[in-house]
Amino acid sequence: MAVLRSYVSGEWHTATGEGVPLHDAATGEEVARISSAGVDFAGALEYGRRVGGPALRELTFHQRAALLKALASHLREHREELYALSARTGATLGDSKFDIDGGIGVLFSYGSKGKRELPNDTVYVEGAVEPLSKGGTFVAQHIATPLRGVAVQINAFNFPVWGPLEKFAPAFLAGVPSLVKPASSTAYLTARLVELIIGSGILPEGSLQFVAGSVGDLLDHVTAQDLVSFTGSASTAQKLRAHPAIVRNSVRFNAEADSLNCSILGPDAVQGTTEFDLFVKQLTSEMTVKAGQKCTAIRRAFVSASLLDDVAAAASARLAKVTVGNPTAEGVRMGALASLEQREEVRRSLKALLDAGSVVFGDPEHVEVVDADAERGAFLSPVLLKADPERSEPHEVEAFGPVSTLMPYTSTEQVVEFAARGGGSLAGSVVSADKEFVREVVLGVAPFHGRLLVLDADDAKESTGHGSPMPQLVHGGPGRAGGGEEMGGIRGVLHHMQRTAVQGSPAVLSAVTGRWVTGAPRTEGDVHPFRKSLAELKIGDSVVAGPRTVSQEDVDHFAEFTGDTFYAHTDPEAAAANPLFGGIVAHGYLVVSFAAGLFVSPEPGPVLANYGLENLRFLTPVKVGDSLTVTLTAKQITPRIDQEYGEVRWDADVTNADGESVAKYDVLTLVSKEQP
Repeated sequence: MAVLRSYVSGEWHTATGEGVPLHDAATGEEVARISSAGVDFAGALEYGRRVGGPALRELTFHQRAALLKALASHLREHREELYALSARTGATLGDSKFDIDGGIGVLFSYGSKGKRELPNDTVYVEGAVEPLSKGGTFVAQHIATPLRGVAVQINAFNFPVWGPLEKFAPAFLAGVPSLVKPASSTAYLTARLVELIIGSGILPEGSLQFVAGSVGDLLDHVTAQDLVSFTGSASTAQKLRAHPAIVRNSVRFNAEADSLNCSILGPDAVQGTTEFDLFVKQLTSEMTVKAGQKCTAIRRAFVSASLLDDVAAAASARLAKVTVGNPTAEGVRMGALASLEQREEVRRSLKALLDAGSVVFGDPEHVEVVDADAERGAFLSPVLLKADPERSEPHEVEAFGPVSTLMPYTSTEQVVEFAARGGGSLAGSVVSADKEFVREVVLGVAPFHGRLLVLDADDAKESTGHGSPMPQLVHGGPGRAGGGEEMGGIRGVLHHMQRTAVQGSPAVLSAVTGRWVTGAPRTEGDVHPFRKSLAELKIGDSVVAGPRTVSQEDVDHFAEFTGDTFYAHTDPEAAAANPLFGGIVAHGYLVVSFAAGLFVSPEPGPVLANYGLENLRFLTPVKVGDSLTVTLTAKQITPRIDQEYGEVRWDADVTNADGESVAKYDVLTLVSKEQP
């Protein structure tokens, strides 16, 4: 049987020796062998820093985002092959889609967010310019730049595709190369995933490396510029976090660990309500999808004491319809655990849980299976328990399989306390139509959870469910859950970057950030900036237009024409009584309209469209007789890599005759890359 290959330092590596056998979770047949013997871990990290990092940093965020989308499209064409291999991990087709399609979806999501929310540049500018002096010659700006190391990503066995991709995507978008190390029992699926990725030729060389087998002395060689991200048990996370090199070099360490996630049914959700049915359906689904091997699965189900028996009966009835067996067999709804070792681990955990309660449904030792041998395959019956929530075991022991525990509560305060006893969780859910109950529970349990789903009849149709992490949202949790965060949209990208405060003059900040800063030099030439293509336009190009005097007729006409007859524009006595105005003032949108009329260059040209204003503030009231001047300056230029035009952000500053700013805002335009 072939030994899985690693991909390090730009080439495929086959380990010496026979390796450790890996088995089909459903049949027990040997699938492959695994070993990392002979891998030069120090060399792999150095290769990522020397080759992968520079190649990624040469690309802009938009270019990296486009590569993520291209990779997602490529992998989507190979889903059927991945589904077939995924079945050997014990996953049904639905489980496989959850893993494989979910991972591909993460790539698509980060590709889209990178284009929408990040600049077409290699520097990320965060927040507003901070003035540090009265005269405006000393200012500061926070920027984020990619770390110059490698993101070491150690993944769990339960999601061999989604797990690696959800860590890889934000690291790649940030400009940091990845070294992926999957859990051994399902590593053959991750290995094939990496073969497809490397074989596509889409990614820059060195941006992705892969280790099949143990990590050896890998962590001995991490530096302050590297990152380590781990998914697995809390005990292993604790050991890795305390590794001497990680501690010595203050290496960024992110952990997603054990999580006794809870779901809470509100006392209003009695039998017969939509919310009652939603809770029961969600609970049984979380127990059986991926055979309960999800870090976000519901382990503790809290139910109002008066509803406990009803929920137990309804959940048992649904679980009785779940067919367990070979994941490729027709009608099978739950496959096997990932390995026989994992099944025994779940059974050991169940024994501890049974000290605090009893079985409501299922038999931990026996299960009827379809088209498989129940002992050769790692099959286990779904097991629903009922326990005393005052006991410690349900809040401390996680059976990482198709197991959940029902527990009663008698008040909102009590269920909040019970939820907190889990010591920190990745995900929780509240199922209730009572908004006051929901508010009290959410605010009470939020400090102990990374994500909370509120499920009711209003959102049920479109809800993604309790156990579905979303790329846009933080995936992580406090305390027992590891104390880290993964994904979270752009938050996940910034985790791989260094935030730095840059202090200097406006001119220096403009040069560093590629964005014009107030006080930096402006260029007023003979050619109106609107006559310049994207190729010709420069940061700081500017036009000053005006003045234009605001008349009473202008204010009256605007009020009549638009229907905006607010008293400050139409009632002299009421306007005079207002301490902010002291008399009739011009409409703010009249000021903006006049400014546009002043700075516009009306003939057809490179400027294709004005598509909005941002950060608009009216700073000083404009009285009748005031004269207005507008200064428009090219602030940021963002070419679109897949279009013949780009975006230009203009700084607009409208001032009165005394030089006071009456309005400030950003004008957004689309501009052709070349002259039409």
